[in-house]
Amino acid sequence: MNFPFYIAKRYLVARKSHNVINLISGISVVGVMTGTMALVIILSAFNGFDTLVHSLFNSFDPDLKITPATGKTFPDTLSSLQRVKELPAVMFASGVIEENALLQYDERQYIATVKGVEDVYTQMSGIDTMMVDGRFELHRKGAPMAVVGQGIATNLGIGLHFITPIKVYVPRRGGRVSLDPAKAFNKSYIFPSGVFAIQQDFDLKYMLVPITFARKLFGYDHELSALELKLRPGTEVKKVQEQIRQILGPAFQVKDRYEQQALLYRIMKTEKWAIFLILTFILVIASFNVIGSLSMLIIEKQEDIATLRSLGAGVPVLRRIFLLEGWMITVAGAAAGVVLGLFVCWVQQQFGLVKIPGSGSFVIDTYPIVIKAVDVAVVILTVLAIGYVAAWYPVRMMLKKG
Repeated sequence: MNFPFYIAKRYLVARKSHNVINLISGISVVGVMTGTMALVIILSAFNGFDTLVHSLFNSFDPDLKITPATGKTFPDTLSSLQRVKELPAVMFASGVIEENALLQYDERQYIATVKGVEDVYTQMSGIDTMMVDGRFELHRKGAPMAVVGQGIATNLGIGLHFITPIKVYVPRRGGRVSLDPAKAFNKSYIFPSGVFAIQQDFDLKYMLVPITFARKLFGYDHELSALELKLRPGTEVKKVQEQIRQILGPAFQVKDRYEQQALLYRIMKTEKWAIFLILTFILVIASFNVIGSLSMLIIEKQEDIATLRSLGAGVPVLRRIFLLEGWMITVAGAAAGVVLGLFVCWVQQQFGLVKIPGSGSFVIDTYPIVIKAVDVAVVILTVLAIGYVAAWYPVRMMLKKG
């Protein structure tokens, strides 16, 4: 057996002559264990929310979204767009018209984004699974219908069983300023068929209507605001994205799901690693117990150190003994923390014991947990690195002379 490791293990499990050293060693293990457990649980919770947000946004955002690099619209008669639609990887394609409009329902008014989509849109998105009232219908008996976000429905007091239509007002394109509102605005009526709930940003913003209704309302003929694509399962999105960019050229932007919500995803990732750094700093503070424990142990074992030196053990061997002692304290705490953290995560996944306050208005009622091996590995390496530095410092300082 390796001699330094054997001595370090004996020192770890043997009873010290001063009980305070045993106490501080125990506190060191508990401190490292608690910090490690917190890191595993917090990162898994952030992974859970990240996965949840991705799943919610994926029900609304397309695999790829094509928009003009400049301006608001582009003609849908371009031959390059037809080439894109005919790509083998493209499963469905839907033209989109988006403009802000003033909505009025009875006496209430609200400014929202009216999004005109084609009938194939239901096959492209999973929004029909996010309905909280009514059904996803864009047409009923030949008449256009609207599907509104829950936030819009709440602000306008929309009831699906009422006979009141939603009045939509938009500024007339190219219209001159007039004191007569009838000449300055286009006005239309549409009945709601359903209410969806995805995420607050969507629920408060969008009303979905047939693209023919949107074009008539906004005064467009063959223009599109965007072309949304759904790709076949198993397709390499980045590869198809680059292929489409080559077809369309610099006049168009082609964004995947991450790029469509890039700011939100960046914020979520920043929050996750900011919390990681904060907990790591707390773990660094907890590691001072390791420094204190090793310092007191070195002082207590001065007679043993003298004996080992007389037997031929040099300073490097003595340093290795106490360095291993400190690292074993860290390893014991890290191992216990990872096991307990994973256990708590498993319990939350299976039984959902920790509830989200006020979850009645949210899509889930318990904190989501997703365990990722890479996060656990990062936690273990971070804790071991902190433990090594915490053990190296007192050993280096107190065993300077040989």
